[in-house]
Amino acid sequence: MSDARIVVAFYSTYGTNAEMAKIAAEAAAEAGAEVRLRRIPETAPQEVIDTQDAWKAQQAAQAEIPEITHDDMEWGNGYLFSSPTRFGDVASQVRVFIDTLGPLWQSGALANKAVSAMTSAQNVHGGQEATLLNLYTTVMHWGSIIAVPGYTDPCLFESGGNPYGFSMVGGQLDDAGRASIRYQATRLAEVAAKLAA
Repeated sequence: MSDARIVVAFYSTYGTNAEMAKIAAEAAAEAGAEVRLRRIPETAPQEVIDTQDAWKAQQAAQAEIPEITHDDMEWGNGYLFSSPTRFGDVASQVRVFIDTLGPLWQSGALANKAVSAMTSAQNVHGGQEATLLNLYTTVMHWGSIIAVPGYTDPCLFESGGNPYGFSMVGGQLDDAGRASIRYQATRLAEVAAKLAA
């Protein structure tokens, strides 16, 4: 077991980011990290969710996964966020959670921890890179250490080659994508362990 304590935090409307997060959590655990898989709380009104069968079904499918808390953020020394792209940024649900973290980052509780991120969008040019870069801007304010996959493994080229973090078209996860997610989570666990040593 390594010194890495990884929180894999996701928001998922229709299931893509939930699937990505589960793959990442499994890979980080296989790399020797302690892992907490957590979902970011829903903020959309239930009456809106209930108008879309796929959204409602995903809400039920992930109900057993605990919601993320400030305790999880303090516990972890590495974070992997997975969020859909919304207009070139993370989903509003993720931003709402981040906005609650003021007391933690102001006290330095998020500093010097490794962070990586993944995303999905409706199409290839749906803002994936902008989403990851916008999230990393927030992470820089925390004083965290950004741990991207870069071009450090051949699997990155096979899955589309995003050096900022895995990204995909929603609902189209393939074996190359799974390999990239696993690599990114393993790399994050390794970086977190080195920072914690």
